[in-house]
Amino acid sequence: MNGYERTLAFLNNRAVDRPPFHPIIMRWAARQAGTPYRDFCLEPEAKCDAMIRCAVDFDLDWVTVMSDPWAEASAFGVEVAYPENDLPVDTGGHLPDAASAARLSPYNPLENMRCRNRLAELEVYRKRIGDRYFTVGWVEGPVAEYVDLRGASEASMDLLMEPENAARAMDVITESALVFIRLQVERGAHCIGIGDAFCSQIGPDLYRQFAFGRQKQLVDGIHAAGALAKLHICGNTSAILPEMIATGADIIDVDHLVPSMSGFAGLLAPHQVFSGKADPVSVIQDGSPEDIRQTVMRDFRDAGGRCIVSAGCEITPDTTPGNMHAFRKAVDAPETQ
Repeated sequence: MNGYERTLAFLNNRAVDRPPFHPIIMRWAARQAGTPYRDFCLEPEAKCDAMIRCAVDFDLDWVTVMSDPWAEASAFGVEVAYPENDLPVDTGGHLPDAASAARLSPYNPLENMRCRNRLAELEVYRKRIGDRYFTVGWVEGPVAEYVDLRGASEASMDLLMEPENAARAMDVITESALVFIRLQVERGAHCIGIGDAFCSQIGPDLYRQFAFGRQKQLVDGIHAAGALAKLHICGNTSAILPEMIATGADIIDVDHLVPSMSGFAGLLAPHQVFSGKADPVSVIQDGSPEDIRQTVMRDFRDAGGRCIVSAGCEITPDTTPGNMHAFRKAVDAPETQ
């Protein structure tokens, strides 16, 4: 049973030899492969080579196109700098005010280098690994992308003071993402992740006002395109987890800041699972193999066995190969079978 087969079977409540193992690796993957992070972000072959090498060496069940949140933002006009071995940073081109945001126009993914690169990455995966691993594309969610275009403080004020203008911009963001989703599925993505991290910072009322309906549009669009949907929101999402599940996303990421999944597992539909939620620093980076094993067992138990094994967010670049091997070994514990 390969990673793609295992993940599909698990999502469909069929028997598996073990739960899928989907740690989020970006800077960690680049470091393991000896790839400068600029190349990991900008060179499709470099990213895919690093991700596939890690999937083979550490027995992962998935590969992704994840590296940074600036692909779509650059298509909307944000200027981005790419240090050789650090995270990309936005350097200009942000929307100056909410009124400008309300006049936002859709972008064409085929006319932007970063978006074309994402499509190229999926083509590389399809050519090199086919259906051996569960291949996940990505789009930014409406709130996260609005924050990228306006800045966190400015966007937060817009949601409160100029909600109609912010909503118009998020409609365009959603419209553009639906086009990008279709193109990614056509290039071979089995699943599309939706990253909407800032939603954990705005509270449940604003989440329902701005994010929930648009995230559901994206999930519905992903399903209509023939792929599965994954929803990723960092932080303590306890107050919005019922709505996250109600979007219909097949995979709902849960961060370590959520105290427990046990109170939410009963809300999952038969086709839905959680993914998470080990602390990537205190457990995966700094913990002992036994700490890692105990955490995986606790999370799997709390989710009622409906949990892809992963950390709550990105594996840190300083995590040792030994701890990553221990993370993978924990998946084989009898309690997960």
